Amino acid sequence: MKNLKLFVITLFIGTTGLFASEISINELKNPTIGSQIENLLDNTEFTFNNTSAVQITFTFSSEGEIVVLRVNSVDKQVLDYIRKNLNGKTIKNPGERDKIYNLSLKLQTI
Repeated sequence: MKNLKLFVITLFIGTTGLFASEISINELKNPTIGSQIENLLDNTEFTFNNTSAVQITFTFSSEGEIVVLRVNSVDKQVLDYIRKNLNGKTIKNPGERDKIYNLSLKLQTI
């Protein structure tokens, strides 16, 4: 019985490690992708009271479209604006398909 429990625990830990290793989150190292995304977000339709730091997690589809997975912001306007202006948009040099990328932005009024 002890051996069975040990085997089940080992199998569980090994399987969990296998699935966790398949997900790779990459910091955005290609500056052209970041600048193209920044250009898509240039014209805001609202104003901020303060500077807002936003973390965007996204990937690219097989057609090269941006797929926003998560926006780390407490401001609903910022969240909706980023999703509306990035989801489904294409850029000239997209990253690798199905890789997860992180992009940090600082939004502020000018």
